[in-house]
Amino acid sequence: MRTLVIIPTYNEREAMPVQVAAVREHVPDVDILIADDNSPDGTGALAEDLASRDAQVRVLHRPAKAGLGAAYLEGFAWGITQGYDVIVEMDADGSHRAVDLPLLLARIEEADLVIGSRWIPGGSVVNWPWRRKFLSVNANRYVRLAMGLQVHDATAGFRAYRAPVLAGLDLADVESQGYCFQVDMTWRVVRAGGTVVEVPITFVERELGVSKMSGSIIREALVKVTVWGAQRRWRQISGAERRAANAV
Repeated sequence: MRTLVIIPTYNEREAMPVQVAAVREHVPDVDILIADDNSPDGTGALAEDLASRDAQVRVLHRPAKAGLGAAYLEGFAWGITQGYDVIVEMDADGSHRAVDLPLLLARIEEADLVIGSRWIPGGSVVNWPWRRKFLSVNANRYVRLAMGLQVHDATAGFRAYRAPVLAGLDLADVESQGYCFQVDMTWRVVRAGGTVVEVPITFVERELGVSKMSGSIIREALVKVTVWGAQRRWRQISGAERRAANAV
């Protein structure tokens, strides 16, 4: 299946070439789309240089920093129009190891979404402080409780989608970013009747560049998951009330 790996970038001049080289080494048949948000450090120009020397690397230049979710959505649209069968999300900073990418692609024929999971047996994180691990584990527990998702790592950003599934989703109203974007996309696939599979991966804290994680991204995820969970519960209650009324 034709596979596109989307790597969003903003000021990733140091890390991005390393990640691209790793992907090309471990999965040489895939194409790569670098979606750059007009990085001030020249990441976009460096990406163009890579693309000029490698026909399997493309560059999507975006006008300004607009967040991870927006970059992926534009990348999804590009990949769908270009006829790819599988579309992969992958960070530029090396935290998503290219050596694990074949594990995701090996399962995509049996699922609509394959998630590289840190929180199932065999999954792990490297060089994380205990506070961050505590936050991620419990955030995912909250997602399962609030939204009823039977997924252990819904916030994970290393994942592969079947392109037809993405094409069938209504993505026009997706405004989520960061952790929340990943939860939102997982929820949409499940609600559309899609199959989700998790495979264990090793997540390695970045060694190059600066993390884009912020308190506002975490707060957005908490608020939206709470709202989505409440909406889910209301639909359950309303459905139960309608069934009871029809039974009378």
